[in-house]
Amino acid sequence: MKTRYIILACAAALAVSCDKFLDTSLDLNSTSETVATSRSSIWSFANAFYTPIIYGYGVLDGNLFAAASDEAQQTAASSNALYFNKGMVNASVNPLWTYYNNCYEGIRAANFFLDYVSDGKGMALLELNRNLITDAVNYARDVASLNWYIAEAHVARAYYYSELIKMYGGVPIVEKTQQQSGGELIQRSSYDACVEYIVKEIDDWKDQLSTSWADNNTYEGRFTKGAAMAIKARVLLYAASPLHNPTNDRDKWVRAAEAAKDLIVDPDLSYTLAGDYGAYFRGGNSLTSKETIYVVRRGANNTMETNNYPIATSGGKSGVCPTQNLVDAYEYIGTPDPANPYANRDPRLAASIVTNGSTWNGRVISQAPGETDDMAKANASKTGYYLKKFLTDGLNLTQGQTAQHNWVAYRFGEVLLNYAEAVNEAWGPNTVPTGYPGSAAEALKYIRMRASMSLPPVTAGTVESFRKAVKHERQVELAFEDHRYWDLLRWRDAMDVLNKPVQGVKVTRSGDDWQYKVVDVADRTFAERNYYLPLMRSEIENAGGTLQQNPGY
Repeated sequence: MKTRYIILACAAALAVSCDKFLDTSLDLNSTSETVATSRSSIWSFANAFYTPIIYGYGVLDGNLFAAASDEAQQTAASSNALYFNKGMVNASVNPLWTYYNNCYEGIRAANFFLDYVSDGKGMALLELNRNLITDAVNYARDVASLNWYIAEAHVARAYYYSELIKMYGGVPIVEKTQQQSGGELIQRSSYDACVEYIVKEIDDWKDQLSTSWADNNTYEGRFTKGAAMAIKARVLLYAASPLHNPTNDRDKWVRAAEAAKDLIVDPDLSYTLAGDYGAYFRGGNSLTSKETIYVVRRGANNTMETNNYPIATSGGKSGVCPTQNLVDAYEYIGTPDPANPYANRDPRLAASIVTNGSTWNGRVISQAPGETDDMAKANASKTGYYLKKFLTDGLNLTQGQTAQHNWVAYRFGEVLLNYAEAVNEAWGPNTVPTGYPGSAAEALKYIRMRASMSLPPVTAGTVESFRKAVKHERQVELAFEDHRYWDLLRWRDAMDVLNKPVQGVKVTRSGDDWQYKVVDVADRTFAERNYYLPLMRSEIENAGGTLQQNPGY
């Protein structure tokens, strides 16, 4: 398949040291009357709308969201994941409610910035107390940055609304600060209206964004044209999916396909897949990879290792443990080995999951009774697996050793899968639409070849059979990246998949041979109402009748 590639957004951080970030510290309660009117205040307000961007390593229980789906089981006996696992999320208890507030805080910050620099006020501040002749170079730089930031603020609003509608369906669209609106209460817009708002924000402003920050190493972390287009591609894919497109309107699929295609072939942008799937997610590698579209950066830490190393590793807490449900999705690329069910499998298994008998944290993982990682130990994995993806092997937690953990929010691998799914639904798996870079089947093949040249070819020849192949590929390629739960919802597969037990293995040993028995680990419950999250009861009450609750809550 013809592809073009680009280093986007925070991939620009490759040119700088890993301890440089946008300065997003700001008192967001300030108003235009109380803040200093200076050039520095422009940049402070411009950076502020980046603060609430979601950092996927801490979404649920201070860890990955994977335990809410069939990807993983939370080891801790008491956790917020249980509210999802047992279908108990309600208008009084919603572990993701903080992100509703955070997203609107980001929207408020973007609105404030846009108001702050509107009607020439931003340009006036740039010119204040400045000799425009002797300081012409810096002035030109500041003008360019102001224009970029204005476009970024619009894209930030699109990003936050994309996250909100993923969780709640249609939400209130707020385009003014409280000061501007006089505290007006706003009703929820429909899901489709929110989608159109997001698309318009991106279409109107994407061409005014930078295409790369590689040459501007103080701007790492800011949105780029590619990031904006990736947000649009994902939003339109979701909008075309069965949850939001119950009549299977083909035009919605065409629109989603076009959005992904536009990103792939844009002459200003250039992407490719990273050569090593497993290495891409470790440390700072995503910052320098041409697969990265947008990454959320944080300082070096060991929180992910502490939360997810095996309990037998000093400092480890086991955390979110992969399920047999996920392990079963990794295909064989050779003859199955009866003595080792993890041999001759899709390499993404070994890159993502710690299996019994593999080497991790400087030892061979042995979970048989009486051995180091005995599953009967308190807080040991209940599934027989531990997380590997994103983690740096062998950190000394007792000595406080750290590593980079950058959350890849958008990457080229996802865009190819979005493209494959939408093109298949609109034209079938093997048709190359006019003006498009390849077929759905070619896009899927490109993803699979990166994983292993030995993976069996996908021969699905119908829309229905290829749809199944795409769903499988997303489960494997995007494992633990906060896609699985939302994919199951948008496909309307959650009632089936998330009402089945999650499974694991019981490990025993006889001499040098391990034996594995697949067992049910935990029941799961998902109700029809759970396709959307509930607004909190307090939010409904405070809205004075302008907000309607999602059905079933």
